[in-house]
Amino acid sequence: MNETSDFDVVVVGAGFAGLYQLHRLRDLGFSVVLLEAGSSLGGIWHWNCYPGARVDTHVPMYEYSDEKVWRDWYWDERFPDRHALRRYFEHVDAVWDLRPDIRFDTRVHGARWDEDTRHWHIDTSTGDPLRARFFVLCTGFAAKAYIPDLPGLDEFEGAWHHTAHWPHDDIDLTGLRVGVVGTGASGVQVVQEAAKVAAHVTVFQRTPILALAMQQRRLTREEQDADKALYPDRFRRRGETNSGFDYLEGGGSALAVSDQERRATFERLWAEGGFAFWAGGYSDILINEASNRTAYDFWREKVRARIDDPALAEVLAPTEPLHPFGVKRPSLEQTYYDVFNQDNVDLVDLRATPIERITPAGVRTAAQDHELDLLVLATGFDAVTGGLTSIDIRGTAGGSLAEHWKHGARTHLGLASAGFPNLLYLYGPQSPSGFCNGPTCAEVQGDLVLDLLVRLRDEGVSRIEATADAEEAWNEQVQGIASMTLFPRADSWYMGANIPGKPRQMLNWPGGLQLYLQACRAAADDGYAGFTLEVGEPATR
Repeated sequence: MNETSDFDVVVVGAGFAGLYQLHRLRDLGFSVVLLEAGSSLGGIWHWNCYPGARVDTHVPMYEYSDEKVWRDWYWDERFPDRHALRRYFEHVDAVWDLRPDIRFDTRVHGARWDEDTRHWHIDTSTGDPLRARFFVLCTGFAAKAYIPDLPGLDEFEGAWHHTAHWPHDDIDLTGLRVGVVGTGASGVQVVQEAAKVAAHVTVFQRTPILALAMQQRRLTREEQDADKALYPDRFRRRGETNSGFDYLEGGGSALAVSDQERRATFERLWAEGGFAFWAGGYSDILINEASNRTAYDFWREKVRARIDDPALAEVLAPTEPLHPFGVKRPSLEQTYYDVFNQDNVDLVDLRATPIERITPAGVRTAAQDHELDLLVLATGFDAVTGGLTSIDIRGTAGGSLAEHWKHGARTHLGLASAGFPNLLYLYGPQSPSGFCNGPTCAEVQGDLVLDLLVRLRDEGVSRIEATADAEEAWNEQVQGIASMTLFPRADSWYMGANIPGKPRQMLNWPGGLQLYLQACRAAADDGYAGFTLEVGEPATR
């Protein structure tokens, strides 16, 4: 049997949050190892290799704020693609020297809390057991792909792939008949690429995606050098907004201004591109239905102007919205709506003609058979909780985290759960996660965890656990804030509604990053209220 390795902290996941934890924990004097299921750095950007994979956050917001990292780094585009992001993480490693403390190709199967020693025992795919005082999970909100139960899928004679499990040696789409099920971010990106070269692309749409104009552009080294003088201020500002971006948050109501002023604001935000139209406008868009409708109508007008066929335009951008604008995460697009004017692209409205089964030759809907060479499942993720519950984590009573969350996620401050001492998670349930820029959360939420671990070490605390009362109170606060918004009006992954049988609840903190940070800092100032802390080693050790 392999000898157990002991650490102060075991971190899981080599994305933005995990790498930041590893880098800072080492500097703070902790013994730490990071476990990563993939073979390289980047987290989701190691796995994202489907055609067109590209981040939907503009740079420099989608990077670390450490000047040692950004000073000599240059991007080619405002919204980098997967190749650029892989190069970026290699650059981060060259600066921070992370690899010596990362175990790649190591998937965590389970972890068990040992009350006698106050340690976590962690089992991995390599068979090398680990023991750690603290277990920090940075698995991200999109770690577990959702593959729907499609009758006949195993009988399909062509190739099929979920976008999250795309072959790393890639697939040439040239001349293929491609079917894409799902119109979220990855679906939009695959359709844009496939439409350029495929013989035919069939898009199977259940709910129209309210995609925003990316406004992509090339970046020169000269303009980036000029902009870098502003980087420190921009990175500071992103941590002071509610979205984790550096957008100027306009505030006010969309109904409190004239039609002309509102139109001018919408035009400015649309021209800025990215998530500006979603995260940088009026403060009541996601709260007030009438204000929300003004944003939807503007979006619909912009989209329908690009679609030649009025009947097709109605399916892609309906006169009456199927859900309020922005309560499902918008995707960013470059040519998505334009490709439906091409002869080689068809749209199938699954609300009118649902999929009946997958046949050996393709997809059969209620209306017809669609013959395909390649079927792409852009069907999303068991988001926010799936990456955590897929690990068999056993707490004080021997039950699993998945069992603890069977009737809905429960956390205190989106960081920890009752019954699971010394277990912390970043960018997880009931934290800002899906409503906040990832690198921003990696740093500002990551610093909360780092401050906690340092304080526990300095005060000799060997055990910290969220209380059941605290996690119930936090859950009530999360759901209470959500009920005052329009988010519950959509069947989104924000609400867990994309996964059959998953409890319907708001999975992310919907009150904005600043209110979240205030709550966390207030708890810390109050001796970590909502947690029980125990000093010293257990008597049985």
